[in-house]
Amino acid sequence: MKHAAGVDVTQATARQLEEHRAALTGHCYRMLGSVSEAEDAVQETMLRAWRSFSQFDGRSSLRTWLYRIATNVCLDALSDRSRRIRPMECGPVGTVDDTLTTLPASSWIEPIPDARVLPDDATPAELVSMRQSIRLAFVAAVQHLPPKQRAILLLTEVLGWAAAEVAESLGTSVAAVNSALQRARATLSTRDLTEERAPLADVQTTLLNRYVDAFERYDMDAFAALLHEDATLSMPPYSLWLKGHGSILAWLVGRGAGCRGSRLVPTAACGSPAFGQYRPPHAPGEKYKPWALIVLELRDDRIVAMNSFLDTAALFPRFGLPMELEP
Repeated sequence: MKHAAGVDVTQATARQLEEHRAALTGHCYRMLGSVSEAEDAVQETMLRAWRSFSQFDGRSSLRTWLYRIATNVCLDALSDRSRRIRPMECGPVGTVDDTLTTLPASSWIEPIPDARVLPDDATPAELVSMRQSIRLAFVAAVQHLPPKQRAILLLTEVLGWAAAEVAESLGTSVAAVNSALQRARATLSTRDLTEERAPLADVQTTLLNRYVDAFERYDMDAFAALLHEDATLSMPPYSLWLKGHGSILAWLVGRGAGCRGSRLVPTAACGSPAFGQYRPPHAPGEKYKPWALIVLELRDDRIVAMNSFLDTAALFPRFGLPMELEP
């Protein structure tokens, strides 16, 4: 179909919708805690928007209209699913001698590439807010909210919608929105959501350079100097998590000693610095193989968490990381 100027209307509509994919993916990721589920939700949002585009009356922006659709798609998806978690929510801190228990991939909050959720047209202030709202700690905290509270909090606190606008989108009252928002804030106040600096301060850039150097040389003294005293190490899909210098270093020189000689390739995940970790070859002629996607959480000039996601078959292609490195 073409309008008077001869432009294909369906192609123009598709381009209009596609411009909002990154923002919608970020919203669905915050709601669902899963990259794959977020992408499915965005695709369903696009299909619903395409089918009903003639009903878009322009009273709100196209992005706002799409957010409304996406929110309801996510609420439908959450109706029969349990919340995703991090290893620190599975049980008390572990020891290096604990049995490694694996949970299904659907149990875990997944890391998301920054490039998938940060729109090109976002302002610097919007980018700061967006990065903060895709941090692992924030997404994990939001998962503790019932689905509708989750949606209300994200629409108001992250997207800046007025209560009346949220009420209209969710088919409820302003009073109900304000009440749910109050409860959601109370729940989040019990979680540790200390903000990281964004963008990275010079001191943190130096910290990352020292981290790569210490890890690739496997210099445990230098490595320990970079960790906060209460730093944690987790390794989904294992439920085990460790805390403190002693346990983390004991793991790295013990059961995790296969990481010695690894190489790190930088990327960005969940608004945080991240690295693709490749373990060294076992024999001449072999190549470095993927081992983990490491997402770091920083506070000032120390590392407070190392999150090593081991499902490299799914994660490395998603982050555009090669499946092998030359020696």
